[in-house]
Order: sequence, then structure tokens, then C-alpha cells
Amino acid sequence: MTAVLDLAPVIPVVVLEDAADAVPLARALVAGGLPAIEVTLRTPAAPYAIRAIADEVPDAVVGAGTVLSAADVDTAVTAGSRFLVSPGWTDRLLAAMTASGVPFLPGVSTASEVVALLERGISGMKFFPAEAAGGTSYLKSLCSPLPQARFCPTGGIGAESARTYLALPNVGCVGGTWMLPREALLARDWARVERLAREAAALRG
Repeated sequence: MTAVLDLAPVIPVVVLEDAADAVPLARALVAGGLPAIEVTLRTPAAPYAIRAIADEVPDAVVGAGTVLSAADVDTAVTAGSRFLVSPGWTDRLLAAMTASGVPFLPGVSTASEVVALLERGISGMKFFPAEAAGGTSYLKSLCSPLPQARFCPTGGIGAESARTYLALPNVGCVGGTWMLPREALLARDWARVERLAREAAALRG
């Protein structure tokens, strides 16, 4: 699971309404230095978008986000997801993600949830919703008592705050959407997406 945290400093969190946009968007992100792409299962287009990226953008490492159930795990893996991300976890969901054989980042927002995952041998986690759950100060406070835990904070993070998160020793990467402004997506301005991705990739340099 920790390998997902080391793919890039930033994982773009993508919500796609039209699967036709998946390939050019993924190519722009990869060209900008962000190969790990989380496509959230929030729209009917998501599985088709994941499949298109998996088939047509070989340099991308496409994953599925907002994984909430065993059925979501099956959908994501069948579509070609190479990693899974959930906003939280239950024993049933954790069992399904483990059985999939695909790396995953279960979501946590409390120290107790972190300890529970460590007990199960899982050290790579999503910290969500990052800003609302305490932000960098909370994660920093977990470093000493829980040094084996590593996180991908997601939720409310922008270009400026991302740099602060990435400076923490227990943060492998961050998730965000700031390199995917709505106006750029609506205009299919892939050049702008690539430029913003390049800036995000340089945050940890």
C-alpha cells in the first residue's frame, strides 16, 4: 500500500462526467509529471474512464476513488484500476480491498482508526477530510506515537497548503483537485491542465 504513496507527490482526484475526456486528461497529467490518477466512482462514466486510461495511457497508474463497498472494489478492478482509495473503512470493505490483490489506501481521520489499521498490518492510509479533520497540525502530532503510519491527505488541500503537508515526514503524497479547475475541464484546455500538473509535481523538489 505504501508504494502508492511514492508514485508522485500529488495524486489528482478526478471526477469525470464524460468518459471521452479521460484519455486526453490523463495524458496531460502524465505529461505534467503526475502519473498516479484517482478517478472517483461518483459518476456513471467512471468505470469507462478508468478502462480507457488503463488501455490507452500506458504511463498512467490509474486508480479508483470513493470506493465504498465490495461491489465498488469489483467494479474498479474489473475496469483496470491499479489502486483503490476509500474515504473511510469497515471490516467488510477492508476485506474486499485486501482480497482484490490491488494496493489500496483506506481512509482515516482519527488516531484510533490509524491504530486499528496498523494492527491489521496496513501502514499506508488516506487522511480524509484532511483540512476539516485537523490538517497538518493533526498529522504532525501523529508522527511520534505512530511513526510507522504514512498518509495521503486529501480534502480541502490547495497548491499552497500541499507544500506544507508534503514537508511532514509521515506524508507520502497529497490528493487534490486544484490542477483540474472546472473551467479548464469544461473548455477541455488540456494544455492548462498539463501546466498546473507540472507545477504540482514540482512541489516536492
